[in-house]
Amino acid sequence: MTSISVIRKDITSLTVDAIVNAANSGLRGGGGVDGAIHAGAGPGLMNECATIIEKNGLCATGSAVTTSAGDLPAKWIIHTVGPIWGEEGEERSSLLLSSCYKSALDAASNLRADSVAFSAISTGAYGFPKRLAAPIAVSAVCSWLEAHQRAEAPSSIFLVCFDEENFRITKAVLDRLGPNNTPLVRTEGQ
Repeated sequence: MTSISVIRKDITSLTVDAIVNAANSGLRGGGGVDGAIHAGAGPGLMNECATIIEKNGLCATGSAVTTSAGDLPAKWIIHTVGPIWGEEGEERSSLLLSSCYKSALDAASNLRADSVAFSAISTGAYGFPKRLAAPIAVSAVCSWLEAHQRAEAPSSIFLVCFDEENFRITKAVLDRLGPNNTPLVRTEGQ
């Protein structure tokens, strides 16, 4: 059975199999969680990302690619490109955000990752409203779990919130669903 937890932490400090980075299409690093992940992983991450871009071109919004985690305590980084709020309509942006979570879980399954920690994709510099993003994230994770066998699914999924507002919103979404609508839901504070 998979547990889904919302926690308020710095994602770069987590000892999990895979962390999910809210990346840009060029995998160049940047501000916010993306910049923190690149800084924590060390310079080797930029080399891995450059190789991916040279081989495949820019990453499409909603897709996911994987690298090692460099100097971070995780084993891998799954980079997914979230939608920039206002560039697409609300419906298309919502579908793309959902695709980020599902693509990242597909990548985690391919890696056979047992624990996965998601950042709050697109809710920082990309401006996706937190109150809209949280239900999409939870729904995407739950629907992915329903569609995949236990052997393919991680045993632990963490929705990691850096700020208190995202934590409260995401926790409220999980609390509303309850254990009947998800495999197992836990919420944790700091």
